[in-house]
Amino acid sequence: MIVKENSVALKELLWHSATALEAELTEHRRHLHAHPELSLEEGETAEYVAAYLRQLGLETRTGIGGHGVVADIEGGRPGSTIALRADMDALPIQEETGLTFSSKQDGKMHACGHDAHTAILLGAAKLLVQHKEHIAGKVRLLFQPAEEIVAGAQAMIEEGVLDGVDQIYGLHNLPTLAAGKVATSAGPLMGSVDRIELTVHGKGAHGAMPEQGADPIVASAAIISSLQTISSREVSPFSPVIITFGSIHAGEANNVIPPLAELTGTVRTFNPEVRATMKERITRIVEGVAASHRCRAELRFIEQNPVLVNDSGCNWYAEDTLDWLLGADKRTAAAPTLAGEDFARFVEKVPGCFFWLGSGPQEGAEHAYGLHHPKFNLNEECLVPGAAAMAALALRGGHTV
Repeated sequence: MIVKENSVALKELLWHSATALEAELTEHRRHLHAHPELSLEEGETAEYVAAYLRQLGLETRTGIGGHGVVADIEGGRPGSTIALRADMDALPIQEETGLTFSSKQDGKMHACGHDAHTAILLGAAKLLVQHKEHIAGKVRLLFQPAEEIVAGAQAMIEEGVLDGVDQIYGLHNLPTLAAGKVATSAGPLMGSVDRIELTVHGKGAHGAMPEQGADPIVASAAIISSLQTISSREVSPFSPVIITFGSIHAGEANNVIPPLAELTGTVRTFNPEVRATMKERITRIVEGVAASHRCRAELRFIEQNPVLVNDSGCNWYAEDTLDWLLGADKRTAAAPTLAGEDFARFVEKVPGCFFWLGSGPQEGAEHAYGLHHPKFNLNEECLVPGAAAMAALALRGGHTV
């Protein structure tokens, strides 16, 4: 239940402690930023995290779901078990920020802010250890690998990290929102993520004699166009669907019709029921259009990540806590996005809430580069409120029905 007694005193204590950590949070973030590791390669990051948690006196488990790190903080009173999660992996991007703490690894960069997420949860861990007498129940810290390839959450779940967990909370920085602000929303917040791998088999021929072949490039172009009719003619406009092809490879010469074309794409939806129909819809159109061009299609539809749906009760609790900590004027309604997040796997299993933490320049300043950009650099003013917010979600006891 939400702690009412000495609420003002607890907030002041938490803010004072979080502010005192500002330099340490910045040091964590900059160290991690300079040493990025890709999904499934987060060994040094995990060692850094585990070493710090052990310095705090926490019994720490490593190698969970790959390079995941888990630690529990026991409270002084009975209560719920609340999990707090941060992701640790970087992206295969060459950094172009020119920062003094730029990536030391060619072709690798924390261009999505997971360095800050990890630093924030390390800070929250210290705050919770410092004030664990206020914890009712248990707090489980989850430092997750492989979010960028939407694989780490499921791998950790399969190793039991949610066993005994009653609810879970997480955040993601948002450079279009000023640092110090947050955005929340109940229900669907982020889209599902599925992958298409398509091979269109045709018949090679001379480019000047197309009647002697079956052109997989023309067939592929028709398939791509026809698939757009799913969103415009088969699904309600109130249930967004996106089908995007990001790669097409076919042929080597300008005057030769190749025997096959290979394509990869992504499918995003915002409705679990619609998502369940997408494989059938895509298969029907792909095979039919290919056949109409005298080609044969080989489709692999790979389910990757579900819609991220915030529990209404946990979202209400998160909003109440964030308003208590930051002030209601610092919170805004989150706009849904079809970008994906494998935190969705956690909230499939237990109630939870994921929210946006502003990491952009203050209002009126020039807009920053966005997520996944080689010049992305978040506003470090988000670190203290981020750590305080994550700690507050655990200290105030969680949502109760």
